[in-house]
This record gives sequence, structure tokens and C-alpha cells, in this order.
Amino acid sequence: MTYTEVLQAAKGQMGFCHACPVCNGRACGGTIPGPGAKGSGTVAIRNFDAWRNVRLNMDTIHENFEPDTSLELFGRKFKYPFFAGPVGAMTLHYGDKYNDLQYNEILVAACAAAGIAAFTGDGTNPKVMEGATAAIAASGGAGIPTVKPWDNATVAEKMTMVRQSGCFAMAMDIDAAGLPFLQHLDPPAGSKTVEQLQEIAQAAGVPFILKGIMTVRGAEKAIEAGAAGIVVSNHGGRVLDDCPATEEVLADIVAAVDGRAKILVDGGIRSGNDVFKALALGADGVLVARPFVTAVYGGGADGVAAYVEKLGAELADTMRLCGAASLADISRDMVRVVK
Repeated sequence: MTYTEVLQAAKGQMGFCHACPVCNGRACGGTIPGPGAKGSGTVAIRNFDAWRNVRLNMDTIHENFEPDTSLELFGRKFKYPFFAGPVGAMTLHYGDKYNDLQYNEILVAACAAAGIAAFTGDGTNPKVMEGATAAIAASGGAGIPTVKPWDNATVAEKMTMVRQSGCFAMAMDIDAAGLPFLQHLDPPAGSKTVEQLQEIAQAAGVPFILKGIMTVRGAEKAIEAGAAGIVVSNHGGRVLDDCPATEEVLADIVAAVDGRAKILVDGGIRSGNDVFKALALGADGVLVARPFVTAVYGGGADGVAAYVEKLGAELADTMRLCGAASLADISRDMVRVVK
């Protein structure tokens, strides 16, 4: 199955989503519920556009090589340096074709088979985390369960399932504190103090990744809380209108962290070229979320395989044309940022 066939099959299957050839935020705008961004809907668009302002510096005068696209993260090796990002409330945002349990079951297994890993979503229904962690366990721990910032008692209950899954890391999308459909719920969700996050990180039993970091100060607090990794993310523009694009803050955060934690980034990354750009700006890896939804809805496991292969082939091609034989060879001077 080709990615073009995936897109064609996904059309009309995804509720509010149009399964656009390029997921750039323009068609869905502020459509929430749905795949859009909050308020004006422009943050998702700017996430995408910011990576267009990072240009690639071509250099083909070097030894001929077959690029090594593999990444080792927290002791586990992956074929590519990109992961499927967490998505939840599938029926609310993408229609009735799949619920959260079905989506995670397909995504986790398909990503593991393709040599990468999926961050799984969470929900108010405890069965969502039960299903996600069961799917991760069935795939040999090749997944990252992502817990919403519920009260710590609820998080503790979910941590039991996280530890039983055999996952190699766990995450919390602290930026989900701003999701409008998580407000005033039971269990409650919201912001966390450094001390509350320390309690979660210590109980995790595996490296703890904090997703939703957009400032140097936020990165410092994440490290203070014991995070082994952070995700530079504005939740795809779905939690705060008028905030910066992730590309705009990545370099400053990388410089401040200075190797003390692994740094992943998401937000508008849609091609292997974009993956390369993020690594050149200092990220260790990237997350891609909305397009993996399209892949699942358009082709199930085959759709995921087609999308992973597309991104991987584009990344390898860019590495060849910029002179990077491995991910470690990708450097800042291989890109040019224009504003």
C-alpha cells in the first residue's frame, strides 16, 4: 500500500478531518472537536510553516554511503528517530470508525513492526490506559504510555498498568492541562508542581518523559522534577492560541538543557526532511501525531507501515544529500534558518 493510497482511503472516514495530502492545519483551522487548533487555529499552521523556514544545505562531496537512520533511546534501538505521538478521544475528534482502544491496538503493533514506537493516549475511561498498556505489553514493551496530568492518586493507579506493560519509558503530556475537554472532570486534570512531578518520576520505574515544554524555564523545571526526557510541544496548537511554533523555541531549549535530558520535538513535522531539520537543530528525535491518525484510518497496519517507510526513505535521502552517514553526523551547519 502506498501513502497516496492511504490518503485516498482515509477520505470520508475521519469525521471532521479532511485527510489532506499535507497536514498543515489550514483546512481544519479551529475545528475542535476535530483535528484543529484552539482559537484562531493558527498555531498548528505556524508549527508547520516554521519548518519551511529551515532550509537544507546540500553537500554531495563525500564518501558514498548507505545512511544509518537508527536511534538508541533509553537503551532501546529503533530503526528511525521518529515516533507516533499520542492521540486520544478518537470518536470525539475523528468519528466512529475507531475508538481509543482500537486505535491504540492497531498503532502500537504496527509501529513496533515498522521498527519505531508509539506514544499512546489516555482518557477519562480507565479502559483506555488498560488497552494501551496491554497493546504495549503484546509488542514487547515497544511503546510509551502517556498519562494525562490527572490528580496524583489517579496517576498512581495508572502507573501500576504502566509498570506491568514492560514499556521502556513513560510520558505525561503536561500540556494537556490546557485541553478544554479535560476541564472540570472526574478524575480532575490540571497543572502540576515540580514536587508532584518528582513523585511521579520516582514512582515510574522507567525513564520519565515530560511532554509540553515550550520555554527554557519549563525545561529547567522538568529536569528538576526528574524527567529523563522532554518533548518540546504546544500540543499541536490545541491548548493555547498565539504561542510560538515549536521550531522557534527548540534551539534555545537545546542549549539550556545541554545534554542533561533527551529532547524530542513535535508540531508540524510532516516529512523526512523535517525530521532531519529537527535533529540538526539539536533534537534527539521527533514525534508525529495527526498523520499517523490518517495512516490508521486509511489503511490500518498497512497504512502505518506505508507512512513510516515514506518518512524513513525521505530522511535517508536527505542524509545522503547533506553528507550525514548517521544521525550523529547531522549537525547545525547542515541547515539554514531564514525568517
